[in-house]
Amino acid sequence: MPRDNKKSLIQKIANQANITFKDFNASAIGDNKVLLDNKGDLITLLTEIRAADLKMKPNGSQSEHNPPVTYMHICETESFSMGVFLLNNGASIPLHDHPGMNGMLKVLYGKVSISCFDLLDKPSDQVQSEIQFDPPLLPFQKDSLRRAVLRSTMWFTHDSSPCILTPERENLHQIDTVDGPAAFLDILAPPYDPEDERDCHYYKVLQTVPDADSKVEAQQQWEEETWLLEIGQPDGFWCGGEPYPGPKVSF
Repeated sequence: MPRDNKKSLIQKIANQANITFKDFNASAIGDNKVLLDNKGDLITLLTEIRAADLKMKPNGSQSEHNPPVTYMHICETESFSMGVFLLNNGASIPLHDHPGMNGMLKVLYGKVSISCFDLLDKPSDQVQSEIQFDPPLLPFQKDSLRRAVLRSTMWFTHDSSPCILTPERENLHQIDTVDGPAAFLDILAPPYDPEDERDCHYYKVLQTVPDADSKVEAQQQWEEETWLLEIGQPDGFWCGGEPYPGPKVSF
């Protein structure tokens, strides 16, 4: 991949993200070799980025009056958005989705645990009626039930490769800090846009009541699956904003 040493690393990442996702079509991915090659180049650049490249230092300050999560906006086009999330010690970004979107997350400092899920087809009324939840659901909540598979739970640090999500795989995730504050660079392609059916939805994992009469085969089939309930933004989670201190990004 050609290198231009006069450009900042974050500018190179933005340029490559623009190339990668400019003509992205979530319904026609298939084995698009050009897209895969471009994503590979983007991942290579992201793997190199460090907090110092963005003129950032680990932030250990905490206050109950500060937001648990802060966002630094870097840039946004029709194809992608890019920014930095800062998480206080003990903070979490609740389980949420990215409808029809790609995502790349690269830790800049600290350590985070990321749990990734895939949504499955919406369960039938019959299946829903056979499952008991603890605590029980209210009647109106059953329309918000979704079946999902937990694909992975992994720790990421600044030495880790980026965490990748696609429209089809690991599209839902929850991000938790581990042993201190953390920050990560975040690319979403295309950006969230409620008017284009790309709104952010939050979920919580439900607990089921064990059924002693269930067949072993059915239990084995579902052992890696779970039930999710779509909810509003969780209480206690909110996101503030701060100016981005790093090199300017332009197109």
